[in-house]
Amino acid sequence: MNGPKVFPEFALYQRFQGKIYPMDDVDRKILAELQQDGRLTVTELAARVRLSVSPCHRRLRELERSGAISGYRAVVEPAAVGLTFEALVFVSMRQEDRDTVAEFERALADIPHVLEAERLFGEPDYLLRVATADLAAFQRLYDERLAALPGVQRLTSTLVMKHVVKDRPLPA
Repeated sequence: MNGPKVFPEFALYQRFQGKIYPMDDVDRKILAELQQDGRLTVTELAARVRLSVSPCHRRLRELERSGAISGYRAVVEPAAVGLTFEALVFVSMRQEDRDTVAEFERALADIPHVLEAERLFGEPDYLLRVATADLAAFQRLYDERLAALPGVQRLTSTLVMKHVVKDRPLPA
């Protein structure tokens, strides 16, 4: 395989959720296949990674137990559920003490329209990806919920024009 390795060869043992799990090429193939199609049956997965069903099933369960696979989900098209407006919001904090940051992050986690939230080094302090029905709904969310979050000094937003790369699986 060409390109960067997410699971480098020198890191034969990966640490997930406090456990040490030996990661080899077969495990990487299992992860790559499941990122492409999380609905594969164990039989289909075994065929794709060239294992018999029982060893494939054991490896799959160990990848799940170790935390390397953290879950399965459906990818839903936002427009199908009425969320046609998307913005990126940059948050600069007024205070960054431990309690304020923890309170901010807890309150942020309670806002369902915040699809992603990243804490950053430097300025700004956070990057949020927000989806709403339209501009008016975004403006209400911005004024009533985001601006009222603990410790917020400044919010700056920009509108998403188009997704160029979205929900890409991790490289193998």
